[in-house]
Amino acid sequence: MRRMIAALLGLVLLAGCGGGMKIEDFAGRTPELRLEEYFAGRTRAAGLFEDRFGTVRRTFTVDILGTWDGTTLTLDEDFLYNDGETQKRIWRLTRTGERQWEGRADDVIGIATGREAGNAFQFGYRINLQVGDSTWQVRFDDWMFRIDDEIVLNTARVYRWGIWIGTVQLAFRRLGPA
Repeated sequence: MRRMIAALLGLVLLAGCGGGMKIEDFAGRTPELRLEEYFAGRTRAAGLFEDRFGTVRRTFTVDILGTWDGTTLTLDEDFLYNDGETQKRIWRLTRTGERQWEGRADDVIGIATGREAGNAFQFGYRINLQVGDSTWQVRFDDWMFRIDDEIVLNTARVYRWGIWIGTVQLAFRRLGPA
């Protein structure tokens, strides 16, 4: 748990770097992040959503079971929020080229696109997000950074109508084979 807290604190520092980053800036950095390798098996994440005013609105954990069939990486995600709400999302990520991905999930609008370079992965997508009794269409600009064999840090800026509304921060930890 101390590692996850330290990882989340590190993620806060990374969150300030989001504006001008390009995936190419991370080419050659190690340890290399290959999604189909890192997410194969069981992974657990802890995270939070912070609004644009700096208020933490929700915390959550995610248990993930990842399977790679040589073409598609399936991520079966089970969320548990601090208010007791649960959610399931199943991502199907397909490699479309060298270090390029497309992703689909039931609540994703259209096709998500992502690219890997070195220790980083950048993922962009639109999603239908349940907020109270409403459903908001929001856009995620999602960045993952592999820190070591076990830890990947993730920061995602969330936009509605093109306006930044907050940031999701996550620390993933590999738990091993399924």
